[in-house]
Amino acid sequence: MGQAQPFHATALIVEDDALQREMLCLLLEESGYRVIQCESAEAAERVLDKNAGALCLMLTDVQLAGRMNGVELAHVAKDRNPRLDVVVTSGRPLKQPLPDGAKFWSKPWAPLDVLREAELAQLS
Repeated sequence: MGQAQPFHATALIVEDDALQREMLCLLLEESGYRVIQCESAEAAERVLDKNAGALCLMLTDVQLAGRMNGVELAHVAKDRNPRLDVVVTSGRPLKQPLPDGAKFWSKPWAPLDVLREAELAQLS
């Protein structure tokens, strides 16, 4: 009989700034998360098509590479998995409404905020 594998919560990080994306991924990986990273909403949409039910947290910036922005991606993500914890971040005020249950964080935010949100996402 094989050994049971530990459960690793999975987060999707969508950020076109490579340094911020790497920092977020490292922070979550060090906290035991499995992390999938994308620089565009279109790439993230493909991940959601295949893995939306396995994700517990998605962090996205509003400004992304590609045609779709992070707010539009938040709507796609919530459609695919209504229980997904979605956080949208930006250094500017939002011009579009978020889907029900999604959160907005104004930049700059603290790494502790990310860790706290990751813990909440695992509980829901």
